[in-house]
Amino acid sequence: MHARLTHAPLGKSARLVVVGNPGNRRVAYFRDAVRAAGLPEARVEPWLDVLRGGGRFHPGETVRLESPGEDPEVERLLRGTDDPTRVEGTARWYAAFTAATARLARTVGDAGAVLVDDPAEPAVLFDKRLAHARLRAAGVPVPDSPTSGAAGPPVRDWADVRSLMAAAELPRVFVKLAHGSSASGVLAVETNGTGRVQATTSVERAPDGCLFNSLRVRRYTTEREVAAIVDALAPDGLHIERWLPKAAQHGRAADLRVVVIDGRATHAVVRTSRSPMTNLHLGGARGDLGAVRAAVSAAGGRWADALEVCERAADAFPGTRCVGIDLLPAVGWRRFAVGEVNAFGDLLPGLTGLPGSGAEGQDTYAAQVTALLSGNNNRTTRTTGTSTT
Repeated sequence: MHARLTHAPLGKSARLVVVGNPGNRRVAYFRDAVRAAGLPEARVEPWLDVLRGGGRFHPGETVRLESPGEDPEVERLLRGTDDPTRVEGTARWYAAFTAATARLARTVGDAGAVLVDDPAEPAVLFDKRLAHARLRAAGVPVPDSPTSGAAGPPVRDWADVRSLMAAAELPRVFVKLAHGSSASGVLAVETNGTGRVQATTSVERAPDGCLFNSLRVRRYTTEREVAAIVDALAPDGLHIERWLPKAAQHGRAADLRVVVIDGRATHAVVRTSRSPMTNLHLGGARGDLGAVRAAVSAAGGRWADALEVCERAADAFPGTRCVGIDLLPAVGWRRFAVGEVNAFGDLLPGLTGLPGSGAEGQDTYAAQVTALLSGNNNRTTRTTGTSTT
């Protein structure tokens, strides 16, 4: 029996279950939102039990999946290591996680419970190559990529990266782990006409060749160093994208994380950095959203159009009710592209909803609970645009 998805409004007696790591702040935020909405306490089903083949569900329960991150034992089962700083192991993580969600869907369905999200979509969301191809097919503007889609060429080593960059005439690219997250294993690679190669990344290579995530962004300035890192990452699968020049705010590169719930952009935060990576844990800082809106307007654009790009990206994953979109503004603030669609992109503590979004005064978790209670689905058929930037 297949698990059903929930789209009908939930009553005040709804029994919610969150599959997550007990004690994790994501789980706590969601349970707080459930409690504040006057619903019965949300029950927690540990990822550890699910990954070990367990998981208990009951008829009538509504089941939400939360991120399995930030638990050493869960990491060990998924990646083969309990060291959260290690970079390698993402291919194993992907295989284990997608298999677990498929098993979980069967367990939930057999119990007569319902899932909030489609369990088949993580297989695409957590493969950057597949996600890029789906966005492009939907007419969402995305950076050019020579590795897009299931039929894209394999990237076995640095020589393949150099070859693909040359063939696509891309002197500046982001090389990403196909199944990575939080900028883990990402390299911003630059080449020039003289053959010089350098890369900016948070990856630290130990003397024994093992790779670790660092909170300090660093630059490798020789091709030998860059090649060694890429060669070590390649067995986990790599995705290559054109490095788009970003708009700036106060001299810092800027992009946005936009949360879309049931087809509507509800929350947005500006991220700025002096490095190519704007992730807040890598030294990025929150920027001024009002200034972004003013810059878009001054450039002759419309803020609503930027949000509409995010909503179109979310529409490409109709079975996932909440996603976090990484929106890349081009220099000049007139054009936008989508860099990532994050299944667990809602961790923005203290951020309340955008004006006119229906989530004013609510954080991302409260807005999701409200959406579950209302059963509203704001997804509509949108005009297909171009996928080039």
